[in-house]
Amino acid sequence: MLATAAMLLLAGVNLVLTGRLSLFFDLCFVVVCLIAALAVRPRDFFLVGVLPPLLMLVSVTVVASADRAAVADEVDSLVQAVVSGLAHHAGALLAGYTGALVVLALRQVALRTSRRSC
Repeated sequence: MLATAAMLLLAGVNLVLTGRLSLFFDLCFVVVCLIAALAVRPRDFFLVGVLPPLLMLVSVTVVASADRAAVADEVDSLVQAVVSGLAHHAGALLAGYTGALVVLALRQVALRTSRRSC
């Protein structure tokens, strides 16, 4: 999926610039979630509705697999690094998920309104 590729690319850029997942990653995550909610076809609303948690999980897992110190302590296991990464970026997950769901809800209302007016 394009959102996953974008997030992994942005995570890579963030790692090159700072060596860790930082606020840059969080802001990019929220933007990618909002763009996905705006760009998706109405029949795929469910997919984008469940995308943010999965996208964050995949991003943090890939980064933790490549460089545990980027999301947690170097001595942590992979599972602990993923959990730590998810906990450290929970605010971005909440913002991205909430934003995507609000955009999808507004689009659904707009679709229903446009069908009634026709």
